[in-house]
Amino acid sequence: MKKFFLPLMILAGAVLLSVAMFLLKPAPMKLDAPEPSVAVETEILHRTQAQLMVESQGTVMPRTRTSLIAEVSGVVLKVSPAFVVGGVFNAGDLLLQLDPTDYEVALQRAEARLISVQAQLTFEKARSVQAAKEWSMTGRPASEAPLLALREPYLAEAEANLLQAQAEVKQAKKKLAKTTIRAPYTGMVADKSVDIGQFVTIGARMGETFAIDVAEIRLPLTTRDLSMMNPLASPVAMSAQEIILKGSVAGKPASWRGLLTRSEGVVDERNRAQYVVVDVVDPYNTKGVEDRMPLLMGTFVTAMIKGKQIDDVFAVPRHALLEGSNVATVDSENRLRLKKVEAVYSDDEFYFVRTGLEEGVEIIVSAVGVAIEGMRVSPERAE
Repeated sequence: MKKFFLPLMILAGAVLLSVAMFLLKPAPMKLDAPEPSVAVETEILHRTQAQLMVESQGTVMPRTRTSLIAEVSGVVLKVSPAFVVGGVFNAGDLLLQLDPTDYEVALQRAEARLISVQAQLTFEKARSVQAAKEWSMTGRPASEAPLLALREPYLAEAEANLLQAQAEVKQAKKKLAKTTIRAPYTGMVADKSVDIGQFVTIGARMGETFAIDVAEIRLPLTTRDLSMMNPLASPVAMSAQEIILKGSVAGKPASWRGLLTRSEGVVDERNRAQYVVVDVVDPYNTKGVEDRMPLLMGTFVTAMIKGKQIDDVFAVPRHALLEGSNVATVDSENRLRLKKVEAVYSDDEFYFVRTGLEEGVEIIVSAVGVAIEGMRVSPERAE
């Protein structure tokens, strides 16, 4: 019996001892778990000034454009090598030469007639002097002499014929000169309509050229654009303002400087916009200015025009503005607080805010995922 009950007693004692140890063990110490915080990048904002910029777009066009119209008829005898589309010429260069033969003959005839009427005038003057002498032999005053007796009508007719002959010579010379078409300015050929051997008539279109000294860009301004700008002065009193133009050349970004020279002074009936004009001097860079790309006619450019200056605004980075026009700020306890703001102006980098923020406010400029009011953050100020 002892052999049977002894192991049971030992097992029961062990169980009782284990239960007693479990019941009598001390309670574990409870430690406060730290509240998690989100690492964020912040920036301190101060009130500042902002320069409003108005963006507009337009196409580069020549300020001076000329259609070459034939004022005389004839066969094209000579064509300048520069008279091709894209050809560049200087002021006074020969562009086209028409056959001058007919006009040279006409000039010779006019000059011959001029010599003839000059001789007729000389004869008539001599006859008039002789008639005056003959009348004086009568002893009567010259005031009583008949007009025909002194040959005054014949003298007046001879003088009129001389004036007519001189005018015909002048006209013949002018027509002869028009057989030579010369460039009125330094420019480029935009269109060519005739070639050597072709007969052109009076009024025929021979081509088109444009000057390359100055290019113009017409920029439309909407009502909103005008509200951001100082009032436009009259076209006469408007002072030149430097404008930055941006575009592309051969697929690469480029920029040019122009001058806002005038307002057209009317409202376009089609789009209710007002237009201002920007001039670019030497657009093709004929003077070879270093690091300057040529501004080709027809290029589409974007212009940045200085507008009004606004004061007492906060420059909030665009990526810091959250959905619903909210900005995440950090309070003195490093907790996130959402502030609703209203932007008075924006550009590619900032929203400019006047209300909703205080001087020296610390805003979060990094991504925070879902911004929860009151969540703890670990701010690190951006440099």
